[in-house]
Amino acid sequence: MALFITLIVGLFTFLGSLIIFFVKNNKKIVDFSISIGFGALIALIILELIPETLELIQTKFMVMGSIVVTLLLLFVGIGILKILDKFIPHHEGKSKDTLVHIGIMTSIALVVHNLLEGMAIYTSFNSSMTFGSMLGFGVALHNIPLGMSITSMFYKNSKDNVKAVVISLLVSLSTFLGGLIAIVFSEIILVEFYRGAILSITLGMLIYIVLFELLPHILENKNKKNICFGIILGIVLITLSSMLG
Repeated sequence: MALFITLIVGLFTFLGSLIIFFVKNNKKIVDFSISIGFGALIALIILELIPETLELIQTKFMVMGSIVVTLLLLFVGIGILKILDKFIPHHEGKSKDTLVHIGIMTSIALVVHNLLEGMAIYTSFNSSMTFGSMLGFGVALHNIPLGMSITSMFYKNSKDNVKAVVISLLVSLSTFLGGLIAIVFSEIILVEFYRGAILSITLGMLIYIVLFELLPHILENKNKKNICFGIILGIVLITLSSMLG
């Protein structure tokens, strides 16, 4: 049952992708969904990842030590994406190609993040069905805007529905894969420090994406009202899902 929950939760990312295909796919809608993803990632970092990472790292270090360790691992995450940045096609000045580049980078970071969420949901559900269900529900809600954002980036480039769907589905299934990993490596996963270390690296990846990939795109967009509303909506959705989770 716990493994089935991780599958359903992950598929909410795919649900976000489907929303993009069922609405009128013009530039305004696509940019709006990207801004939702931008706001959602900011809220995810501030409301969930930073507090949870510090809490897990503090199981092995004191407060100051945990902050130092978290920062070091955070920079490892930034460094990983910076290195990957060199190998992923990126064409300056071509907005469509730039969005594909951002989409690939975001997908990589979210796969790592979803693996951890899948582990957390699986272990939580086995400990308490009520808590596991609420956590799964909260995670499912914030997966929707993230799925919309990823799909928008790939769809805007080529209008290739198949490519966008396949990538979104792979990102969605990473939550289920996290549940499988929790089964196989249950003893390691139970060590909170290890989870905190991976989460710190993921935090660095997402911060890199927000500051160096998404922010320039957001600033270049001329429809400021649409962008601001999307960012606020993304923040609100993650805030609500955090309260429910």
